[in-house]
Formats: sequence, C-alpha cells, structure tokens
Amino acid sequence: QVQLVESGGGLVRTGDSLRLSCAAAGLTFSRYDMGWFRQAPGKEREFVAAIRRNAGGTLYADSVKGRFTISRDDDKNTMYVQMNTLKPEDTAVYYCAAGPKGLLFTTDYDYWGQGTQVTVSS
Repeated sequence: QVQLVESGGGLVRTGDSLRLSCAAAGLTFSRYDMGWFRQAPGKEREFVAAIRRNAGGTLYADSVKGRFTISRDDDKNTMYVQMNTLKPEDTAVYYCAAGPKGLLFTTDYDYWGQGTQVTVSS
C-alpha cells in the first residue's frame, strides 16, 4: 500500500517561511516524479511545483517562482518544499503527489497524500 504523508504546515504571518515534507512509503521513490499541489476553500486543486526523477529538473507555478524551492532526498524517500516570503494567498491545504510521469496536471499523478494546512495571516 502506497502512503504519502505531508507534514510541516501551520499558521504563520505574511513574510514568514515554512518547510513542508512528504514522506513516501510503499513505492520505489526514485522511480517517481513528485509534485506539490494546493487547494484553497472553494477553489480547485492547483499545481505548485514538481521535481522529476533521475536528477531531473524542477517546475514551478508562476505564483511561487522565486519564493518556493522543491527538493527530494531519494535515500530518505522524502520530498520537500521550502516556502519563503509567504503571502495570504498561499493559504491552502498542501498535498504531495507521486506519478510515473508527473508534471503540472493532477491527472499525471497516481498517489496523493491527505494534505497539510498552511495558513498565512496578514
């Protein structure tokens, strides 16, 4: 059984930073592309960032470029996103996802975590 577990969310102020982690189990982590998505109340889940397998590149939504940094540690089966200069519009539930050829579409990913809440106050 594949499990993805997010952690690191919380309540912060505008301009603060958070580091989210996604711990994976039940899959060969290094074979999967990984992504972060977020969903705010009343909105669809949207792409945040992705990191490819095999030392591949990264991809970011325009809204987070220059502020968020995605990374992965295949030895620890863990993906991260460092989120700096947080804004109220970053408030959402953040989900990690794994897929065989993931990119920026939710349908590219086969497995999802249950999410971690990030709230940014003004």
